[in-house]
This record gives sequence, C-alpha cells and structure tokens, in this order.
Amino acid sequence: MSKEEKIRHLIGEVEEFTATAKEQVEAFRLKYLSKKGILAGLFAEMKTVEPSLKKDFGRLVNELKQKAEEKLEVLSEKLLGDDDDTGSESDLTLPAEPYQVGSRHPISLVRRKIIDIFSRIGFSVADGPEIEDDWHNFSALNFPENHPARDMQDTFFVDGGQKTKEGLALRTHTSSVQVRVMESTKPPIRILAPGRVYRNEAISARAHCFFHQVEGLYVDEQVSFADLKQTLLFFAREMFAADTRIRLRPSYFPFTEPSAEMDISCNICGGKGCNVCKYTGWVEILGCGMVDPNVLENCKIDPVKYSGFAFGMGIERIAMLKYQVKDLRLFSENDTRFLKQFRSVI
Repeated sequence: MSKEEKIRHLIGEVEEFTATAKEQVEAFRLKYLSKKGILAGLFAEMKTVEPSLKKDFGRLVNELKQKAEEKLEVLSEKLLGDDDDTGSESDLTLPAEPYQVGSRHPISLVRRKIIDIFSRIGFSVADGPEIEDDWHNFSALNFPENHPARDMQDTFFVDGGQKTKEGLALRTHTSSVQVRVMESTKPPIRILAPGRVYRNEAISARAHCFFHQVEGLYVDEQVSFADLKQTLLFFAREMFAADTRIRLRPSYFPFTEPSAEMDISCNICGGKGCNVCKYTGWVEILGCGMVDPNVLENCKIDPVKYSGFAFGMGIERIAMLKYQVKDLRLFSENDTRFLKQFRSVI
C-alpha cells in the first residue's frame, strides 16, 4: 500500500468513526490529533517524500487533518449536548469548588472612614513604633516623673521597668507619634496618628488590654479652640449623621490646656434617652484640647509663635456606636459569624 492509499484509508476510517462515550472521543483525539498521533507522524514524514509527490501528499494530509478536526468537533458537541444542563459540568467556566466572599474587619472599616474624613480637610497619616521609650510616651507629653497623672494609664512596662528613664513600654496612646512628628517637622503640622495601643486593664465588654486609637494634631500660627470645635463638629456629622450635635465638657489631660471631653447626641435614640446613652441623650466619643505650651517647648517649637490642638478617639468606641455593637471583645475574637455581617458595608 502506497503512502497516498494509506492516507485515503485513514480518511475513510475518520469519516466512518462514531462514538457513544466521551472516552471514545478522547481516544480518537489522541490517535489522530495529539502530538504523538498519526497526523504528527505524517507531517514529519513530509521531509522524506520526493519533491514531485509532495504537493499531492500534503493535500491528502491536510484533508485528513480537516476531516479529523470536524469529526472531533461534531462528536464533542453531541456528547456535551446529551449532558444534564442543570449540572456544573455543563458550564466549564464555573470554579472547581464553591468559595465565599470575604469581608473587611469593622475596625478597618471605621479606621479607613476616619482617615478619609480628616484627609478631606488636609490631615495626613503618620506612624510610629508600638514599643516606646519614656520620653515619647510620657515625659515629652508633660507627664513629669512620679507625677500622679501617670497613674491615669495602667502601662505594660518592659526592659527595665517603670523606674528607669531608659525603660521601654508598650505605648499607651498614639500621642507618642505626635511627639516624634513635632520633633522632626516644622509647623504647620496637620497629622492623624492611627494605631494599636496597650493598657493593663481587665478585659470586659467595655474594656480590653489592647485597642485602637486615632489621634489628631494641628499646629500652626493662630490656631484657636474654635478651630478645634469646628473640626470635630465636621467629623461627627460626616461619621454619624448630618444632624449630629456635639458638646464639649471641661476635663484634664497633662498634654492639653484647656482640655475637654466631647459627646455626641446619641445616634441610636436621637437624643431622647436609651440604655446606650444611659438616658442622657449624649455619648462620649473622644478627648481633646489645646496643646500645652510645655509640650511644644519639649519638641523645640516656639509656643509664643505657634499654638495647636489635639484630639484622640478609640476606634472600637466609634465602631460600637456606628454598628451598635454592645461587646468590645467581639472585635478581637475572629468569630466569622460576627465578621460576615460586614460584607454589605465594604
């Protein structure tokens, strides 16, 4: 049998071939169209064919290839069409296994929202270490050594303990970031310092040994308490609702003078009184005040020329109010039943 007769015989076999199962179709493909199949061998054999016969030989090989590809396509469509269209095998674009869409953590959502609000009025983000020395965590912020004000924050001390000036501690607030920025940057300064902080407190529904803060600082010429009030009113209305009201109550912080606590009208009861606001209509959300001149001096900033304000808030506190979460511990337990509820707010 000549080469041409052999190819014509193969063309006849292809035309007569039928299949009733996918396995038979796959065997047909491997036999004729795979890299080691009959067609691959015939194309390789072209090199040995006499020049005068190459044209006819090539035409027959191409005809065989076309017939084999057409047969494969017809049989594949026929057998796929016989499958149950309701099954996953009918849609080859489906993923191999079902997967669940994740969600952002509520603390991350609130942190991002706070940063977005303040970035619209010129605040940028600054960062600093979570393990701090005494100077940046206390002394530069007007906490004199052995001053009772240090007892306001139960601190985790490491590497030397509380009594040594070189001793380190887990930062109790992100005010330490403000000190570092003021030491290295000339006014005007307008920054946010978000981050995790640590305090030696009993864990409960309203307290934890670690939590997250965002602190803000604005230092420039002729900065006033009115600037602070208007900034915080803008934040409260952007974070909660356009009709949110605020009030400032006198307070004490070593690093600000005068100092205040800020309350917002309860967003749950609308100020009418409920168990969240303890039936007062107000909920405390942050502390604030004008930067104490001693703090400016400690950071080599002239307190006669410059003034500033600072504020600080707990992100968990804001998240609890915004999403009406009653237990602080839920934010750190990684319970997927709790976290899945925040898919819709991404």
